[in-house]
Amino acid sequence: MTLVPTDQRPIGASAFADEWRKKVGTVPGLQALSFDSSTGRGGSKPIDIELSHADIPTLEAAARDLARHLEAFEGVTDVEDGIELGKPQIDFKLTPQAVAAGLTTYDLASQVRSAFYGVEALRQQRGRHEIKVLVRLPREQRRTLESLSTMMIRLPGGGEMPLGQAARLSWGRAYTNIQRTDGKRTLRVKADIEEGKANAMEVMGAVYSEILPELKSKYPGLGLQRAGRQKDMEDFYDYLVFGFTMAVIAMFALIAIPLKSYLLTIVVLTAIPFGFVGVVLGHLMLGMSLSLVSMMGIVALSGVVVNDSIVLTEAALRFREAGADPAVAAYEAAKQRFRPVILTSLTTFGGLAPMIFETSLQARILIPMAVSLGFGVMFSTLVTLFLVPSLFVMMEHLKIWWKSEKRLDELAEPLKGARG
Repeated sequence: MTLVPTDQRPIGASAFADEWRKKVGTVPGLQALSFDSSTGRGGSKPIDIELSHADIPTLEAAARDLARHLEAFEGVTDVEDGIELGKPQIDFKLTPQAVAAGLTTYDLASQVRSAFYGVEALRQQRGRHEIKVLVRLPREQRRTLESLSTMMIRLPGGGEMPLGQAARLSWGRAYTNIQRTDGKRTLRVKADIEEGKANAMEVMGAVYSEILPELKSKYPGLGLQRAGRQKDMEDFYDYLVFGFTMAVIAMFALIAIPLKSYLLTIVVLTAIPFGFVGVVLGHLMLGMSLSLVSMMGIVALSGVVVNDSIVLTEAALRFREAGADPAVAAYEAAKQRFRPVILTSLTTFGGLAPMIFETSLQARILIPMAVSLGFGVMFSTLVTLFLVPSLFVMMEHLKIWWKSEKRLDELAEPLKGARG
């Protein structure tokens, strides 16, 4: 079902799905029922856990057990254990008597298939069509389980044996699909979250801290990992962390080379964590939660917020080279660069403001990134105007102290030699 655009309806997709779920209620005899409010390809749920084990019955028991645990959480709905059984089938297991006679599973399966499905005897050409002629048992002998049990199986030694004596017959079900990871069979247990009643991260945290140890002790060799939407978010988050780390290292190198000081480079980069504070405050003010798009904005923000710090530090260094005291140099630099720094930040926020306060559905995906950039720049600018000059003074006094200590040591060396 496709709903009308968000700005044309008074209810969200998740709330609509929750109401629909309540209206349907419990349907007796229903095997599977799911309500999914996601957009795009679908099929992905907030809770998606992949279980793996070498033994299929053990894996299925663990999946059912995990599904029961998830159903106990308030707000967790539409739990699926991932076990999808197909059509009924008859399973064969050779008896010791058949094995002693030299019969193999392949021989048994091929004879049963030939008897029921048929073996191609010849092909006839009728006009433009080619017709296959199959030889198999009469229809009357292929209808009941009793006729299957009395079917004669040829043995490798030349004798015959009824199928009922050659194998034990049991009813079972075929699997619609079999998924394996690293040689182990896997099942995915999925569940949905009822909006406002549960949080996927909290549920997953409880699964890992409380349920997983119990399942691993009950089913040795069981593997469990996030899958679907959760796994994609983790992978993307790891990629963002790696990209942010590389960006900070590159900025450190680029700033340290012209400044010729590691300490001053650290002073410049102190604007980055305060930009993060601005990001959090901006999301709180607008009632938004941090998302992966917000994290992308933070990575971009780290390269923008250092601009004001570089401008202030460079101006303070010029005053120091002119002979000014560290405190005077920092004060003059802040006074001289106050207007350009403020105007730069205001124009940046003003350019992002239309996107931040946009309400259309098309711009909604970009709004968190704009909030991260806009509020991060504004907050870091206000902090930078007071923090960077103070840190500059501290670093300069530290350098003066270090040089004076080193000078005293150099002067003390001749005195130590004279005493000796």
